Amino acid sequence: MKTLPIVAAGFGDAAAAFRVYIARRPPMAEYAGLSEVKPLLTDEINLINSACGNGWRKVFNVYSKLLFELDTKQFAYSRQAGSWQQYRDQHLLQVGSDTALLFSIPGLNPETSDIHIIAGRSHARMLLDSGLKAQLNWLNQEFAIDKFNRLLVCPYFDYRQLNNEKLAYLAQLIKDLDE
Repeated sequence: MKTLPIVAAGFGDAAAAFRVYIARRPPMAEYAGLSEVKPLLTDEINLINSACGNGWRKVFNVYSKLLFELDTKQFAYSRQAGSWQQYRDQHLLQVGSDTALLFSIPGLNPETSDIHIIAGRSHARMLLDSGLKAQLNWLNQEFAIDKFNRLLVCPYFDYRQLNNEKLAYLAQLIKDLDE
């Protein structure tokens, strides 16, 4: 199924099929008025990390680690670099990466094969209150799924909240979307 262009604000590939949604953008002047999907340039992740601190470093690291946890039969991310760190620095959220980090409400279309991940239970509830049309089935206190819309909710992209064990669980949920 064809991915539709993203009509939202965020970072990454405007045609990405792998989309993560977080509540806040980096507190930097150059992103304050962002109203489209902006591909990141090489080293731009490092600039954001330097300006915004450890919280953003964790978001980018966890995103990249998740991509490397995915089934290689479904996703080619881990074949593009030797490590999740190299993938983060050379491909994540860049043109052609098929990844996006969005600061807006998910544009769900069950006719596509897009994967939508909302980082954080509170953010998911806020999006639902803002009009997100999804039927979330809560699997436990931290994870929810709407298989019809290929939408998942997981803990926020932080090492303590989304540790390696939970990353593996999320990767399995993503794999199960196609079964």
